[in-house]
Amino acid sequence: MKKIEFTKMVASGNDFIVIKEPLKFSVSLKEFAKKVCDRKFGIGADGLLVVEKSRLADAKMRIFNADGSEAEMCGNGARCFAYFLAALRKPHAANLKFETKAGIINAEVNKESVKIKLTEAHSLKFNISILINGRRMKVNFINTGVPHAVVFVDGLENIDVSGLGRQIRYHKQFAPAGTNVNFVEVLGNNSIKIRTYERGVEDETLACGTGSVASALITSCLVASCGKINVHTQGGEVLKVYFDKVDNKFNNIWLEGTASIVYKGEYYV
Repeated sequence: MKKIEFTKMVASGNDFIVIKEPLKFSVSLKEFAKKVCDRKFGIGADGLLVVEKSRLADAKMRIFNADGSEAEMCGNGARCFAYFLAALRKPHAANLKFETKAGIINAEVNKESVKIKLTEAHSLKFNISILINGRRMKVNFINTGVPHAVVFVDGLENIDVSGLGRQIRYHKQFAPAGTNVNFVEVLGNNSIKIRTYERGVEDETLACGTGSVASALITSCLVASCGKINVHTQGGEVLKVYFDKVDNKFNNIWLEGTASIVYKGEYYV
């Protein structure tokens, strides 16, 4: 039996397992993620975050979804990662940066409040027409480190997020990589509520950081014109998305919310 020390973390209802070093025995990170993220037979989490050394930044973050697939980026995972790195320092406040597959992420940590600066958003498309269950739907799209479809709805609580989200996630329009799917209800000029079907988790999650950013950016193009959007998540927290926008092009994109350590433990393989 091999012992692995881990930290369980949460940000806005997204939960993650953090380990400090790559595994040094035969099991792969992909298989390890599937085992430990299992909510019946493992620790249980939406994803696994792995801290590795980096020549470009304070550390490198690798992200594995619950199904074992490796993701380029995860907004709430990145906020947990920043909090984890900052917790190793004294005092517990820090400006730091870390490497991801999507690029370098800058972070500001002040106690449990964590802001991250995302990489450039791209591939923006509006009103993509797709056929779902014999009916035409209009879907918007943007990549905020990972791909996101955004669908505006009324009566958000009545939406079958898992069923409808799965069909959009695997639609040929978004092949071969697929997409995360966000259902958005506009509450006001600078406030929205979202529910998200996450690729890799393959179900609805209580929050999605990059999905919150994607939804906020598209809302700013189609509904509002302000540079700050409050995003009400299914987990109950209101995330804040800040950005500069000129002619539907974005820069200086930040995501702010809380992150915390739930517990630490040992896992045996």
